[in-house]
Amino acid sequence: MGIRLVATVTATSLLALTTVGVASADTSNVDRSVVQQALDQITQSGAALGVQARVTDGRQRFTASSGTAELNTTKSVPENGRFRVGSITKTFVSTVTLQIAGEGKVDLDAPVVRYLPGLIDGRITVRQVLQHTSGLFNYTNALPLNPDEFEQIRYKHWSPQELLALSTSKPLDFEPGTQWNYSNTNYVVAGLLVEKITGRPYEKAVEQRILKPLHLNDTELPGGKAGISGPHARAYWTVKGQPSEITRMNPSVAWAAGEMISTTRDLDTFVTALSSGKLLKPAQQQEISKTTTVSPEYGLGLQVETLPCGTKVWGHGGGIPGYSSQLLTTPDSKKRFELNATSGPTEGNPGGAFNKLLTEVFC
Repeated sequence: MGIRLVATVTATSLLALTTVGVASADTSNVDRSVVQQALDQITQSGAALGVQARVTDGRQRFTASSGTAELNTTKSVPENGRFRVGSITKTFVSTVTLQIAGEGKVDLDAPVVRYLPGLIDGRITVRQVLQHTSGLFNYTNALPLNPDEFEQIRYKHWSPQELLALSTSKPLDFEPGTQWNYSNTNYVVAGLLVEKITGRPYEKAVEQRILKPLHLNDTELPGGKAGISGPHARAYWTVKGQPSEITRMNPSVAWAAGEMISTTRDLDTFVTALSSGKLLKPAQQQEISKTTTVSPEYGLGLQVETLPCGTKVWGHGGGIPGYSSQLLTTPDSKKRFELNATSGPTEGNPGGAFNKLLTEVFC
């Protein structure tokens, strides 16, 4: 499933939630050496310049890293470094939308135009937006995303209305509710809906409802801020045949679909609170992970899958130029896994490294 904002970084291929070949294993604690070997395989293959991971298995908790934080140096990747989480932002936005629904301010099965008249096709419901069954054209498919072209727009500031216009200038991909197709446009709409209902910028609603109550002090929605503050690994790709750093960019191109910056620690705190029911009322807690025949592996801003070994996991992946991330947990939150990889200027095939990680942590 392509659940990332942008699929142009060299590390993203390893972070699709692909579980083919994951085998059953015993239920003993995670072997840290196996995790480290897998991370080393990722960086040594050239699939990522650096990678950091956080693993929880019951009372066992540890972090690990591999590779380097900067090109042509031996600087280690900070194990609680900050990074762009990409589409994991969507789970935060969906959670806020469901909180609002639990307060009776939004009906998930009402058309979006009830709250935002004329914004999109009048048949599209709030639920369809959150579940990617709206049929809205994915606006990022209209952007110049290869490195040579993206370089020309990396600092451009985008308004959500501009992003939405890239989508609504195209016909729907399908009749609303009839198919599933991942579209970042859906979460631009969700962000605008949150702003309309709460009467404040969507990032302020996320801060008030999630970041501050959970003390996620290393998480931010940066708006147009180009840099990443605090400790972080740098990311690279190749522009006009030469290595080029892509750490700095204007993330407004992702907005509510993927602009967030966070850490594995903060993501772990968030997903623990979400899975334990601390953020949503019972009815909305059931909604977020509810799948359908049209959307069998995606709830409302949440990917849901059963691994071949039988373990059920949910979470989200994220990618934005330079950074690829993964957030996964069992529904009871006893087993959790957060990972971020930074891209380098070379291409590489990590082989079965990511499946090795999933097997060791969850199976």
